[in-house]
This record gives sequence, structure tokens and C-alpha cells, in this order.
Amino acid sequence: MRIGVLALLWGSTFLWIEVALEALTPVQVTFGRCLLGAVTLLALCLLSGRRLPRDPAVWGRIAVAAFFCNALPFTLFSFGQQSIDSGVAGVLNATTPLWSLLLGAAVGTEGALRPARVAGLLLGFAGVVLIFAPWQADGSGGWGALAVIGAAAGYAVGFLFMSRHLVGKGIPTLALSAAQLTAATLLTAPTLAAGGLEPVEITPGQLVATVILGVVATGVTFHLTYRNIAAEGATHTATVGYLLPVVSVALGAVVLHEDFSLRIALGMAVVLAGVALTRRSAPPGFPPRSPGRRPAYEGRGHR
Repeated sequence: MRIGVLALLWGSTFLWIEVALEALTPVQVTFGRCLLGAVTLLALCLLSGRRLPRDPAVWGRIAVAAFFCNALPFTLFSFGQQSIDSGVAGVLNATTPLWSLLLGAAVGTEGALRPARVAGLLLGFAGVVLIFAPWQADGSGGWGALAVIGAAAGYAVGFLFMSRHLVGKGIPTLALSAAQLTAATLLTAPTLAAGGLEPVEITPGQLVATVILGVVATGVTFHLTYRNIAAEGATHTATVGYLLPVVSVALGAVVLHEDFSLRIALGMAVVLAGVALTRRSAPPGFPPRSPGRRPAYEGRGHR
């Protein structure tokens, strides 16, 4: 249920970015969503009595996470979607679980991967390839596509860092997510000097899209992401990326009249099958990943 809600909210992000870019520059979109998301979560902290971390060392780790999980990918999405459709952006972002798996295997948090999980990740990636169709010259590639792929890799790095250094350390996830978006706002503020100080002419619809992008698709969604990392781990959370093409392509086709074909529909079906495999529990008697200890990201932590 949590994964489904997160996929719906996260998948709609690309639609709101597309609409916001009609009136704002990429750096304005990036800074605006960080600021609105931070204000939203800070308000929730105030209402719930949660306090932000005070340890400078914790804030240092938060700054690193904010760069890889917020400032960098948000900027790359805004620039990338200047040249690719919102649906394609959601599809390319679905490579996050692959990057997360590779990083987890490299640093030893994955241990012995179950065959079904590996098959699910590969099947999900095959679905992404089918949707993207790189063999067709349809304008889906280029620097914009590379920027979004870079954003997906940034998410994977950020998720892994958050699970190892921030989650389960006795700090409520609401306070962590609020602090991280605050740090991301400070990190992206200097970019306004590069095209972010231009006059803005925005319609009511574009303004609403920008507010939804910041408050819901950034603030609320990021907090849910943190909660899911605490509950399920970084790689499980990254698998939500495989559901994003379903949401982003559907919204792009219905709202923005972007291309939708039988190939895309088949690709989304393959993606969903891959997600089902990656979410399967280990069979009885399956050996643990690391005998004698559990990886740090599997701790439940605070929500």
C-alpha cells in the first residue's frame, strides 16, 4: 500500500515539472520545489512537536544526502525535461533500482541476492528498455535523457547513504526529511544566479502545478520515501521507481497528450511483473544475507 501511494505521488512529479517549466526556468523550478517542500515539512514538525537535529555531524550527513537525493536529481530533472516528455522522464527514472542494486552489491549491503529478486530487477529493466525503445529515433534520447539517468543514479546514491547514515539513528523521519529539504533549499539557492532571477509571468494553472510540485510531490512524497527507507530498506524503496513509468506515462498521455502506444503498454506490464518479483519474500530456509548480523538499512527506525 505504501509503495503504491508513493509511486502515484512520485510518478506525478514529472507532470508538475513539465507544467511548471512552461513559466519558470529550471533553476527556479528546482529551488521552488525544495523551498515549498521544506516549508511544508517544517510546518508539520512544528505541529507535531518534532525538533530538527542539533548535532553538527548529523547536519553534515544530511547535507550529503540532500545533495545526492534532492539538489542534484531535482536540478537534472528540471533541465532534462526541457527536451524530453514527462512520461519518458518517469521511464528513465525507473533505472533507480538497478543503480541501487549495483551500489548495494558494491558496498556489501545486499549480500547474496536471491535469484527471483535479480530476475525481477532484470525484468523491470527490460520493461524500461521496451518503453524507452532506444532503437527508435523518436527524440527520446540526447542530453535530456542522460540528465534524467544521472538523476536516477543520484537517487540510488542518496537512498543508500540515507539508509546507512541517517535512518535508524534515533531521529524521527519527519525531522530528518524536513532537515534534508531545508539543506537542499540552501544548496540550490546559489543556482538562482544562473537564470533564476528572471521575471516570472505565470498563469493560475501553472502556479497551482508549481505549488503541488513543491508541497505534495516533493514535501509529502519525500517524507514517505524516508519512512519507506526506514521500514523496507534502500533497495526496496528504489523499486518504486519501476512503477513510475505507469503513472508518468499515463498522466503524460491523458493530461499532456504525449505519445502512448501498444509498445508502451506492454513495457509497463513487464515493469509491473518485475516489481512483483522484487517484492517477493525469501523462501523458508533461505540463508540470510550476512550470517550473524543484519544490514544497517533493515532496521525499522523511527517513522
